[in-house]
Amino acid sequence: MKLFYSPASPYARKVRIVAMETGLHDRLEIVSVDTSNPNNGLADHNPLSKIPVLETEFGPLYDSPVICEYLDTLHAGEKLFPAEGTSRWKALRWQALADGLLDAALLIRYEQTQRPTERQYDGFIDKQKSKIAGALDYMNGNVRELEAPLTIGTIAVASALGYLNLRFADLAWHDTHSDLALWHKQFAARPSYVNTQVEG
Repeated sequence: MKLFYSPASPYARKVRIVAMETGLHDRLEIVSVDTSNPNNGLADHNPLSKIPVLETEFGPLYDSPVICEYLDTLHAGEKLFPAEGTSRWKALRWQALADGLLDAALLIRYEQTQRPTERQYDGFIDKQKSKIAGALDYMNGNVRELEAPLTIGTIAVASALGYLNLRFADLAWHDTHSDLALWHKQFAARPSYVNTQVEG
């Protein structure tokens, strides 16, 4: 299987953590894509020209929730996507929340890095920041759920928080969400997290 990714992409990092946690990482050929290059060939694998993309024997899979769930079917260990019941829906809800936080963070980054300063809209940025703040508040207030067995939800949250550390250090979320910060510090010691870390 071939995984098209960018090292700094938090969605691709989520996929790589899943691959490592499930013992599948050695089965992946990792291909770095320059997402800023319009001629990077990514559209040949995903018509949306987005990463990550996983090439399989039956064609490409995208995006990260689909790829992660597929990988989770390929191993015999404890599943990261619970099969049914409350645990499944909680795991999927955590993943949705974490991915939503990332969506907001990336919209801010695109606004601040792709638009000229004079064309950036502060109201739009503030709205996305309020979404991030709401997600962090919920995560901090419900952090005990994250202390349960490893799931796609906990992996998604860790990936999202790692991206905030990488690109939004000025938010200083650790200072205002101490319970969540402690949980993240403990998660960040996992080899799968350490081995997918990128520097600014």
